[in-house]
Amino acid sequence: MPCKLLNLCEYETHKLVRIQSVRLGSLKWTFNGVILMFICIMMLWNKEYQEHDYVVSSVTAKVKGVALTSLPDVGDIVWDVVDYSGPSQGKNSFFVVTNVIVTKKQRQGKCPETRDNRTSKIIVGIVCHVTHTIIQMLLSFSGVQTGACVKFDVTRKTCEVSAWCPIESKKKPPKPALLASAENFTVLIKNNIRFPNFNFMRRNILPEMTESYLKRCQFNRHTDSSCPIFRLGDIVKEAKENFLEMAVEGGVIGIQIKWDCNLDGFLRNCLPKYSFRRLDEKESNRTLYPGLNFRFARYQTEKGVEERTLFKAFGIRFDVMVFGKAGKFSIIQLIIFIGSTLSYYTLVSVAQSFLFNLFQMQN
Repeated sequence: MPCKLLNLCEYETHKLVRIQSVRLGSLKWTFNGVILMFICIMMLWNKEYQEHDYVVSSVTAKVKGVALTSLPDVGDIVWDVVDYSGPSQGKNSFFVVTNVIVTKKQRQGKCPETRDNRTSKIIVGIVCHVTHTIIQMLLSFSGVQTGACVKFDVTRKTCEVSAWCPIESKKKPPKPALLASAENFTVLIKNNIRFPNFNFMRRNILPEMTESYLKRCQFNRHTDSSCPIFRLGDIVKEAKENFLEMAVEGGVIGIQIKWDCNLDGFLRNCLPKYSFRRLDEKESNRTLYPGLNFRFARYQTEKGVEERTLFKAFGIRFDVMVFGKAGKFSIIQLIIFIGSTLSYYTLVSVAQSFLFNLFQMQN
């Protein structure tokens, strides 16, 4: 009695009705065939029978090129890789100088601070003996203020500072860029990758590439898309930018290396694909500080006094970004995929029931 009351001793099953109908039988196998075809296409297209692993990589870059520039009040300067590479830009990046502003013969001393027109008008009305600490907090950009106001020119006064004199002028970078010829420099990018789960390693300098090939090859999207040596002008052009315009204030270019690898037997394929795009905001009127620049100095001693030549260098930073995924056949992944797709066949039963009811209504 308790078993009957709790419905624990009952078993239910569906009643099976077999119908002899060419129309319904054809529809049934048509639906089964369509679903089987869909499953096979999805399995092959998305490689659902594979297990996947993501890339671990390292990147090094070697820039080559020499440029000769004529700088105002300085003369001819030869720039090699030591001069135009600049300071380290961090992991997977390299920098190339394309433009400079030079301030010659700076010595430590006291001199008028350089101001733009707006700031200079404010300083004209300031009493020279105002507390220099407050002025320093509000207005000092170039050195330590002494608290004195001195003549900047015939009509204007400015604060006196202890600094490297003369102060660097606040002017825009030269146009056209002084090192515009940097577009002909080349860079060799070496990318080593590894897929830890498959213990698979490769680099973008492929096994079939010989030393003689690497001496003469240069990346070209259409004729040589595997060469790891790139002309800087071509990189910027691939990013849909103009090198001569970008060289004036500098900027940031992304070099993307994508590895989409198939590690299955005779289908094995693992080659890098390169793409390029600009990463920074290029419109000067849309950003407060456009471009990219840094400063460095060259020191010398003149009559026992230390001097320096200050360079404000503008340039292009290239960030190398590596993405990748590898797939390899796995019987476990195949079983999981097949099991998850078997539920699609319930659609056949639903569709058949609907068509059967429709068939009965018509008869």
